[in-house]
Amino acid sequence: MLLLATAGLSAGDWGKAPVDKTPIEECLDLGGLISVGYHSSYIFKGYVFGQDAVSGSLQYSYDGLALPLTLGVDYVNVVAGNSLANVVNDDVAVSLSAGLPSFSGIDSSLSFTYHFYPEDPNTILWPSSHGEIGWHASKDFDIAVLKFDLIYNNGVPNAWNGTLPMVPNNDNGSWYWDLGLERAIPVFGQQLVLGGGVAYADNYWGTAPNFNTGGSSSGWNHYYLTASLPIELNCRAVVTPYIGYIGAPEGWLLDGAPNWLGLGGQSDVLHGGVNFSVSF
Repeated sequence: MLLLATAGLSAGDWGKAPVDKTPIEECLDLGGLISVGYHSSYIFKGYVFGQDAVSGSLQYSYDGLALPLTLGVDYVNVVAGNSLANVVNDDVAVSLSAGLPSFSGIDSSLSFTYHFYPEDPNTILWPSSHGEIGWHASKDFDIAVLKFDLIYNNGVPNAWNGTLPMVPNNDNGSWYWDLGLERAIPVFGQQLVLGGGVAYADNYWGTAPNFNTGGSSSGWNHYYLTASLPIELNCRAVVTPYIGYIGAPEGWLLDGAPNWLGLGGQSDVLHGGVNFSVSF
């Protein structure tokens, strides 16, 4: 009887399977991220293509290879109106990035992004699809994170001579640089993320300064300021409201850039929105 009692204590209640006491990892990260958002302006490389846009994104990261890979699909749809004569109403971007080994505290990655537009853009002014190669680097200096993006694109219109239909001059391709700083500040138990930077374009927005006579093939594009507040709802879900500003002093590429939506030009644009993301 003592042996039976001991066996009963070891096996648990009669007629029930033993209970697994291993803690359940409810927030186990499998590398996936899904997000949706609303944006007062759809901005691509500093240029406002439309207002009242909604977006969705799906990403998956895999660290089991020599270089960590991230595959992403992003979608943006302009709901209210378009600032570029109905050129772009939506944008699907499929991207693949590979993380590179850190060097002197600098983290970097290479990426390829392919854009296409299901709602048939105005192809006189904008290509139906195009691809971009990018190099992205960042270094944490404790007080702030320095970020740098270098983009090469051989499919966007540039160096336009003012005639229609637009015939882009892509012999040398299009380059786009973006240099910025980002700093997180604790606020009420959350992290307020402040950022700012400046962009330079070489043949990327060559049509921007003057739509009738053509524009500069290269020059400073715009500067920007951003503030966002990621709020953790739980270990998986984050909601992030944000606000931003885009400016272009006189003589910069986006100063006086064409705009048909009555926004007063592409410079001095205040925009904002909110993103909701869930990791899995």
